Amino acid sequence: MKEAKKESLRWYLQAKDDFKFVEWVLKEGMFFDKGCFLSQQAGEKVIKACLYASGKRRVFGHSLFEMMDELSKIEEDFKKISEPAKRLDRFYITTRYPNGLPGGSPFQLYSLSDLETAFTDLAMIFDLSEKFLKRRGIMIGEITDKI
Repeated sequence: MKEAKKESLRWYLQAKDDFKFVEWVLKEGMFFDKGCFLSQQAGEKVIKACLYASGKRRVFGHSLFEMMDELSKIEEDFKKISEPAKRLDRFYITTRYPNGLPGGSPFQLYSLSDLETAFTDLAMIFDLSEKFLKRRGIMIGEITDKI
């Protein structure tokens, strides 16, 4: 079995790096489609970190909503962020592929307000996830302050 804490931390650290990139994109005010996609990806990774921290050996899938549902069976608080998870799931395909949309290309159709909403949702997911990870003994404070 993989060391749960170590695997959880690996996923968390990558999620945190993605989170910081989304912050940068938001500050720059450009690449809205990519920022929305990376918001979904960061959310996916931090949720996977939580699942690993809960003792899961393998975590598959890309749906934040489905993973959040699984986590809510472990800790009910995760139900509170099911709506942000649903919204972020919408960015998994449509932000990357023109054929995921009825017309135009992703870079043309996503806006600053889309990215702001995605980042707000991501921040909510991170807040709850970080609290969960700390309770599970994942050392995220001083390690992640350095990245």
